[in-house]
Amino acid sequence: MSETKIDGAVSFLVIDDDDVFRERLARALAERGYAVRDAKDGPAALAAARVESPEYAIVDLRMPGMSGLDVVKELRALDEHTKILMLTGWGSVPTAVEAMRLGAVGYQQKPCTVDEVLAAFTGGPPATVTEVSLARAEWELIQRVLADAGGNVSEAARRLKLHRRSLQRKLQKRPPQV
Repeated sequence: MSETKIDGAVSFLVIDDDDVFRERLARALAERGYAVRDAKDGPAALAAARVESPEYAIVDLRMPGMSGLDVVKELRALDEHTKILMLTGWGSVPTAVEAMRLGAVGYQQKPCTVDEVLAAFTGGPPATVTEVSLARAEWELIQRVLADAGGNVSEAARRLKLHRRSLQRKLQKRPPQV
């Protein structure tokens, strides 16, 4: 595994509502010699950025309350020189385009390693590239829409523009391997 290095003593702000992921990423960055602060949500992150603006910010897209896109917009308003990377477990082209339009330098799918995060900031190739099969991407989309529909299969089928029985058959299958 190669290690991507950002030169100089720089500060990172890690913003994610997933405590385990946020703490592991912050610890991995600190072990590489970076000054790291973390925040559980948008308001806490903006309060920390007002005290001391970070050079780099890692922002989760989906958080309770304030969305990651709103956080990106506010961070850019506080300091236009902050480099921001959007992370998400539910990637889509429209949100990636919107994040870049608001000023993010990159858009990374979770889960990811600290080397992949650093590579996204430097514009270098990621340490490892994981290809997701089309079947796996479809399975993840179905699961996300089903969760957003509160587990209601009929509503999820309507949102996916599938017949309810077709969706039920897809749900009975095991998730495809990556």
